[in-house]
Amino acid sequence: FSRHLLSPPDFVSARAGAMAKRAVLVKFHDGLSREDKWKSIGHKGITLWMTGLSGSGKSTISVALEHALVTKQPRPYFVYRLDGDNLRFGLNRDLGFSPEDRKENVRRVAEVSRLFAEAGAIVIAGLISPYAADRAYAREVHANASLPFLEVFVDAPLATVESRDPKGLYKKARQGMIKGFTGIDAPYDIPEAPEVHVRTDLNSVTQSVNIIMQHLDQAGIHLPRRFRQLDENEAPTCTAP
Repeated sequence: FSRHLLSPPDFVSARAGAMAKRAVLVKFHDGLSREDKWKSIGHKGITLWMTGLSGSGKSTISVALEHALVTKQPRPYFVYRLDGDNLRFGLNRDLGFSPEDRKENVRRVAEVSRLFAEAGAIVIAGLISPYAADRAYAREVHANASLPFLEVFVDAPLATVESRDPKGLYKKARQGMIKGFTGIDAPYDIPEAPEVHVRTDLNSVTQSVNIIMQHLDQAGIHLPRRFRQLDENEAPTCTAP
């Protein structure tokens, strides 16, 4: 048995043929427009991409932000939180922590975030996402769909997150029990120009949440609401007494 290897031009041609075949077999079904969905809830969809080292406070701040937007406002917002750890019990349970798996992890979460943002959700996606190229991909997915995207750098010095070590992972990494741990023996590309930068060693959880909400205000996701005018058939008729 011998395997026939395609040359680069042949590979491109074969891939193009496969995509053309899929286009014939699969039809994109339109439904309500994005604008109609957003109008129904009163705000646009947006993704907040929470990135930072393990122990920096991503999950804690994400949960507090979710509560602030849903339960602490005059009118609740449509919010969906995607936690990197939680997703590894379901959507990403087949992935490990190799660079390739981390890349796929970000790809999946970026696509899911886009879908929720399309529906009008304020998506809070919290995962380490250590590689700048992968975070750029998540941003591009939203840009290509004309959806707002804010990179939120949840920042704390390595010494601080090691002292917190809520899961005991840094200790195990220092002891050599865990290999390829971000910040110890695997890299973390520090965001160069995040839209939001919160220092959790200098700010409380409440202060960090307020900083993020200030940037949400500036992102212009609120839609002006107007009263719907009545149709003549809906209005009651006046009768003489």
